Amino acid sequence: MKRDERGIISPYDMKKGAVKAGYTLMVLLMIVIGITTLYPFFNTFFGSLKTREEFFAFPPTFFPKSWIWTNYNDAWNGFDLPLLTFLKNTIFIYMGNVVCSLLLIGLAAYALSHLRVPFKRWVTLFFLATLLIPPATYIVPNFMNLKSLGMINTYWAFWLPAAANAYFMLLLKNFFDGIHKEILEAARIDGASEFNSFIKIAVPLSTPIIGTLLILSFSTTWNEFYWPSIVMTEKEMYPLATGIYRYVVYSTSVIPWSVRFAILTLAMLPPVAFFLIFQKFIIRGLTVSSVKG
Repeated sequence: MKRDERGIISPYDMKKGAVKAGYTLMVLLMIVIGITTLYPFFNTFFGSLKTREEFFAFPPTFFPKSWIWTNYNDAWNGFDLPLLTFLKNTIFIYMGNVVCSLLLIGLAAYALSHLRVPFKRWVTLFFLATLLIPPATYIVPNFMNLKSLGMINTYWAFWLPAAANAYFMLLLKNFFDGIHKEILEAARIDGASEFNSFIKIAVPLSTPIIGTLLILSFSTTWNEFYWPSIVMTEKEMYPLATGIYRYVVYSTSVIPWSVRFAILTLAMLPPVAFFLIFQKFIIRGLTVSSVKG
């Protein structure tokens, strides 16, 4: 006899009125949360296809009466917006963040997890304590340090802070703690250096958490606009979010609102696609990293 798969609530529990009412309420709540989550995306998309008159019509309409696809052509080619340059800068910043953060933070996490580091528990506690500091409090010190190093208006203003991400370091360390030390001991007996053990053993076994960090780093890089507006002084160096903030959604912008929404829709597509493709790494990486052994 084939056994039915059992979920959180069994068929026997569903026969109870209180359980069925609670389940129905939970489903309705999930539907409401889903609608409120998806509404801004669809509202932005449909708003990008409206005419100016329809955009400001009252009462407002959700679906456009006439779909103006030329707004996307105006968004990409009109108003002298170097969107391709902004996109290139964003990708370049992201790739540098990934290399600097995963290499330097990964080595630090590996050392704290599998090497004999003096006072490593206190060092780990120190990194954990930095998560309690509000990010707004160290914006000015970071800017002054980068200015003294001559890194203002360079990509190093992003790559250097990315290499000191305590949250990423603790996630990696927690995952590395689950790698059996016998595997690394066998590699050392075979003559492998610690760096080779990190590259050839720890990194391949850490694919889930690395995928999670890639997604988190992409989301942070794609959405960050405040820090780039401080450290970047030239238009040609702006990432996409800062370029949109300064030239699209800023109050002095002369771009029609429907075209602005078209630009915002184009800016939403890459992170949504990136997340849908690699979303399994988030749950898998965070789940596995929280289980020891």
